[in-house]
Amino acid sequence: MVNGAFFGGQDDFSYGAPAETGLGLKVSIFADRASLRDQLREDAQGAGLRVAETSPVNRLLADDAPPLGDVVLLDCPLVDAETLAALARLDGRAARGGAALVVSTSVDGLEDVFGCLDHSSPQIMVSPSRAERLVALGQVMAQLPGRRVRELSDEDRMVLLRLTQQVTEIGERLNSLSPGAAASPAVRDAAAFRFDPPAADKAAGDALVAPAKPQLPEARMVRRIIRQRQLRGRFFDADLFADPAWDMLLDLSAAHVEKAKVSVTSLCIASGVPPTTALRWIGQMTEGGLLKRVEDESDRRRAFITLSDKAVDAMASYFAELGNAVHRLV
Repeated sequence: MVNGAFFGGQDDFSYGAPAETGLGLKVSIFADRASLRDQLREDAQGAGLRVAETSPVNRLLADDAPPLGDVVLLDCPLVDAETLAALARLDGRAARGGAALVVSTSVDGLEDVFGCLDHSSPQIMVSPSRAERLVALGQVMAQLPGRRVRELSDEDRMVLLRLTQQVTEIGERLNSLSPGAAASPAVRDAAAFRFDPPAADKAAGDALVAPAKPQLPEARMVRRIIRQRQLRGRFFDADLFADPAWDMLLDLSAAHVEKAKVSVTSLCIASGVPPTTALRWIGQMTEGGLLKRVEDESDRRRAFITLSDKAVDAMASYFAELGNAVHRLV
């Protein structure tokens, strides 16, 4: 038992009495499926949050739409014109008010959802399990002190930290009990992805004559490396070699040379991990300065992912350091 939760299967558990934290943190729930709204309400209350709203998604478009809670849980597997309008309004309101968003969608809806939510820094999941939703809830709770609840006392912050850890443990425990499921990562420190050029590169700028700037190799060479890495999955369990950050950096490096645009769906596929996991990496690598979000000039509802200038330089320096050995990489 963890924080009053009993485990039987992936989605078979129950909470004890809702936690009384005294923090007054509120959650708004928007989902068209009534059964999912009930499940999200139970999970939010079990995490010690006070449920302020449970409604269908189109409630966000009403003239008397309710105020957003500190956390917003939203589910939109199917994205139509009305849903797009609701997402756009939610994005602006959350960005202005500092609400933390956890949004679930489907593979088919991912591009539209990612394109609409460009100001509120949401956590986006693709067809998540209940366990994955709980882990995401724990992650956004960890971020709350830096968003809307700066007025929390030190004691309240400690209470929130303990709740965050417990909610995350529930999700991870559930996920580990699911047959064939890999353990979900704990709340990650975005600093792990913070990019700082090597000291030698910084010093190079002080030289009287700067050396020639390394360039990325030909795209076909990078694609060859990608194919060789994927080949291992024919003979071994692909999870044994999971390295989504590197696989995405390679794919974006080749696209950079080809001057090709990479959608978030395409990049998720290139990562070799489930879409929800890939989206988490994309978000953290973006925060760390390795990736950039680029709006589609012809369609404001779409967005692409590209390497940052610093990441391009780093990848070029990496390949330059390898020299001729790049032809023998596996």
